[in-house]
Amino acid sequence: MKSRNEIRFLLNGESLALGEVRPDETLLDLLRIRRRLIGTKEGCAEGDCGACTVLIGRLRGGELVYESVNACIRFVGSLDGCHVVTVEHLKRTDGTLHPVQQALVDHHGSQCGFCTPGFVMSLYALWMRVPQPSDQAIEKALQGNLCRCTGYEPIVRAARAISSYGEASDDPLAAECAAVIAALTAMRDGARVEIGSGGERLVVPASVDDLAAVLEAEPKATIVAGATDVGLWVTKFMRSISPVVFIGALDELQAVNAENGVISIGAGVSYTEAFALLSARIPQLGALIDRIGGEQVRNMGTIGGNIANGSPIGDMPPPLIALGATLTLRKGTARRTIPLETFFIDYGKQDRAAGEFVEAVHVPVPRPSECFAVWKISKRRDEDITAVLGAFNIAVADGVVTHARIAYGGMAATPKRARTVEAALIDRPWTYETVEAALAAFETDFKPISDARATAGYRMLAAKNLLRRFFLEGVEGHVPLQVSRYEAA
Repeated sequence: MKSRNEIRFLLNGESLALGEVRPDETLLDLLRIRRRLIGTKEGCAEGDCGACTVLIGRLRGGELVYESVNACIRFVGSLDGCHVVTVEHLKRTDGTLHPVQQALVDHHGSQCGFCTPGFVMSLYALWMRVPQPSDQAIEKALQGNLCRCTGYEPIVRAARAISSYGEASDDPLAAECAAVIAALTAMRDGARVEIGSGGERLVVPASVDDLAAVLEAEPKATIVAGATDVGLWVTKFMRSISPVVFIGALDELQAVNAENGVISIGAGVSYTEAFALLSARIPQLGALIDRIGGEQVRNMGTIGGNIANGSPIGDMPPPLIALGATLTLRKGTARRTIPLETFFIDYGKQDRAAGEFVEAVHVPVPRPSECFAVWKISKRRDEDITAVLGAFNIAVADGVVTHARIAYGGMAATPKRARTVEAALIDRPWTYETVEAALAAFETDFKPISDARATAGYRMLAAKNLLRRFFLEGVEGHVPLQVSRYEAA
């Protein structure tokens, strides 16, 4: 196996090859401490406030795609073959401000200024992608950016006006696109990256087959895809993650496709990359994804990672379980496919052997006879951790429930099906009386706990009310409607 001992990437207009990289070194630390690029700020150190926003460009299908990410939880080891763009790259040789910056100045979009570089970079990413964005697109792009003093209205006004200050097609990032593609392509040498030894070691596999070999040799290694969870292990809990294996650049794990009524999603596919297909085929999942973190988190975080970490409040497992999703696991050359619901054994424990990794998840598209919905309950509508999440997949024929799969997050030590509730519905008339009678079954299925997000009593009441909501919004004259027109709320 061909290997090298350095991470290669572009930083603004400079090509870097770093041979000394700690497994837990963040991009933010590299920028501010090693490179003295201090326009990128540190606010929350957990991917919530957006003050550390930078752009990461990477090759995808031969094209160069730039996305906003949180530098505070993005590890340097994940940057191999990427182009990192910071706010300093917007500086013009004649001393004038970039159109995004000038728009923010003229529309009074900055007050204390601490958050401003992050807003600039988020709006820059949006402007380069959509030069004339709608208000909805602007608000979505700014979900992950927190401003405590200026208020969002002048920032939104600035976002609307950027194109009046210049054309995105004339921007230096667009002008240098061909050169960047050539440079990143040259960096793809098919080699495994290995840096460090002993307790300070990182690996970037050359392929999925190489990943399988690495994990067989290092079965206790930490696997990092988007780092939206593992990043906090480092910044908040000071945990050691070495040896760490970065899988975000593996093309074989980036596939997302639909065939024979099943959507297959590679373990390295981010929420952003999966959004178009999922929202087209299963609109309810698109509405849910829009409420997972901010744009930066969705650009980094992966659906496979959300499953693999086994969190009881992970947003994706409950709806995928309700849809009957399956999971492909791989160890060495051996693969096995299991129902997703059986992957979660207990808190912090999954059906995954040492050296085994999640390769893909397969999601059946609801049949015309099935009525599917998912709702997330949290303290804030955007960018907040779930208190309770309910997912429902029910079929009714001739007024009688013939099929029911109901799953919840936040109600147990793992994402869990409400099997007793399902049994109380199946083969019974689809009426409000049946739903009310089934509510008592929740006490058998779940014993929720109280924590900072919600009390046990609130969780139980909310879970029951979501079933009521499913009935009231999804039926008319006891005939199921297509709930796809209702967004997650």
